[in-house]
Amino acid sequence: MNAALGESSDLLAFGAAVVGCVTLIVGLIRNKPNLVRAGRVYTWVILAGAVLATVAMQHALITHDFRLAYVAANDSTQTPLLYRVTAMWSNLAGSILLWGLVLAGWIAATAIRFRRRATDPLVGWATAICYGVAAFFFGLMLTGSNPFTLVKGAIPTDGPGPDPLLQNNVLVAFHPPLLYLGLVGFTVPFAFACASLITGRVGEGWLVEMRRWTLFSWGFLTFGLILGAWWSYKVLGWGGYWSWDPVENAAFVPWITATAYLHSVRVQEQRGMLRVWNLSLLAATFSLTILATFLTRSGVLASVHSFNNTGIGPALLVLFGVVVALSVGLLAWRGDLLRSPGSIGSAASREAAFLVNNFAFGAFALVVLLGTVYPLVVQAVNGQQVTVGAPYFNTLTMPIVVCILFLMAVAPVLPWRRSSPGLLRRRLLGPALFAVSVLAVSVAAGVRGLNPLLAFGLGAFALATAVRQLFVEVKGRRGLAGFTGPSGGGMIVHIGVVLIAVGFAASHSFAASRQLTLSPGQTASFEGHTFRYVGPANVATSTHTGLEAVVIMDSKVRLTPAVSDYPFAQEAIGTPSVHSTLTEDVYLTLASTPAKPTSAAVIGVIVEPLVSWIWLGGGVMALGTALSAWPRRRRRAGQLSEAADRVVGEAVAESTDKQSLVGAPVAFKGIGAAGAAQ
Repeated sequence: MNAALGESSDLLAFGAAVVGCVTLIVGLIRNKPNLVRAGRVYTWVILAGAVLATVAMQHALITHDFRLAYVAANDSTQTPLLYRVTAMWSNLAGSILLWGLVLAGWIAATAIRFRRRATDPLVGWATAICYGVAAFFFGLMLTGSNPFTLVKGAIPTDGPGPDPLLQNNVLVAFHPPLLYLGLVGFTVPFAFACASLITGRVGEGWLVEMRRWTLFSWGFLTFGLILGAWWSYKVLGWGGYWSWDPVENAAFVPWITATAYLHSVRVQEQRGMLRVWNLSLLAATFSLTILATFLTRSGVLASVHSFNNTGIGPALLVLFGVVVALSVGLLAWRGDLLRSPGSIGSAASREAAFLVNNFAFGAFALVVLLGTVYPLVVQAVNGQQVTVGAPYFNTLTMPIVVCILFLMAVAPVLPWRRSSPGLLRRRLLGPALFAVSVLAVSVAAGVRGLNPLLAFGLGAFALATAVRQLFVEVKGRRGLAGFTGPSGGGMIVHIGVVLIAVGFAASHSFAASRQLTLSPGQTASFEGHTFRYVGPANVATSTHTGLEAVVIMDSKVRLTPAVSDYPFAQEAIGTPSVHSTLTEDVYLTLASTPAKPTSAAVIGVIVEPLVSWIWLGGGVMALGTALSAWPRRRRRAGQLSEAADRVVGEAVAESTDKQSLVGAPVAFKGIGAAGAAQ
């Protein structure tokens, strides 16, 4: 029953996506509103098919229906309920099903949001493009990636269960779904970007709406990446959280381009500029999500994160080519309409800083992308296997990160159009003094090295600027409303980025590690901590058995690094034990298990400062993202735009600066025109 329900549901969703796409395109080309309205109804059929297919798969996993080949390969009677549920995205076919479910949810959310514009050609073309993407992925589920294929031959009575690394931490229930919500969510902004080019409506208010949709997807992807780093840190036992793994990079590159878009689109909202940049960044972001899907699911990469031995790589590569060709073709076709009405009048302006920001993020994405795909290109051309490791990424990205941190510090205080030396001096003097103070304290505390000092100094500079701008927003908007919107929420996101940058620099620059060989009852000291090895202890659960080493740190903290054996695993799985504080993490691994209870154990110790700042920064970024997307209160029937609110806030805070007040009436004129267009 599960197989029949699942396959018929996938077929239903695929058919609805194809018919709905054709119906919409015909209705739009022939200008038949009834067909356009009818085409949007297929959204709910796609959603119903995706939900029913997911229900069928979950029922099969929970009830151990080993007649399905996917269940037989990824489930076990000993697997706990949580990991039976998460097994749906623990392998290729189930992960494509999750992709289809998330995409159907995003399409449904779009239909609800634009329900009053059912016959609008812009919404119609965007929906048709979303249907086309949905048809592709549901088509994969009916062909090369069918999760409901039946077992050939004798039906097994048990299976191996998920990979051991996918059933030893609850983050498997959150990290992949959040990544999918982010990566798949970029389909909607891409579809609207293409629709705007098709209809020629490149300067309308859809851009403001899509900024929020992009922000939602970006926020999910951000939090998913942070949780992935935390998961790696807690599970893999190497003491790190980011290794420039090719699959990690594949998800990181679209995050970079989406970040660039969220900054760049502010210039178009305020000044009507950078249209080509913004549409190109949306197209690049979605294209890179498809490339990431190809890299992860084609079997071309050997990674702990990737799916191997798959047959859908060529289809994904074709989709990537179609998306790139469509994007480039539409941009070339509408090139005349994308000319900006304004220009950058001064290098000391916010729009100039955002343009430099675009180049910095573009270079960042290019460096990471080249380092990720270069080994594949070399192997395809001459068959040689090469590796691009952390030294390449760290060397080339460090100057870019320094540039971005500097822009984070300076850009928020720059006014639109032009500035004056006096204004910049007033706005930057306090943050600069704070940064110098932090540098002085760091040097006095013994911090050495260019990279950490740059990170601490520029981080302090950006932090002080963000706090200053928050104060301006709160004062100008008279209350907590100043924390919302792109300005207030964006500054909170900046604070989170600073915390992550400082934590990353400190933990990478000042980590210390050693292996301690200790007999039961023996004590050793390292990096100001004492470690007393109590002895080994056997552990047994429903899924695995193992051996843990009981260690008492500083006479009060109990740590238990372990090595676990799973029934179908080829080798034992290490599980670290971590003690975290705000200032440092102490990370223990069991490097060598003792042969007998009285034998010595080899315990790996890593002491890393400020690692918890990374997880704290991720939480702050999530909060800032939510506040950025929070709708601002409308002040009057005419609805002042966010740009007007910004001008009011800056005018109140900088009322002594004549140039900022002189520019305010000009800004309000542009705001009135933008409000009318929206």
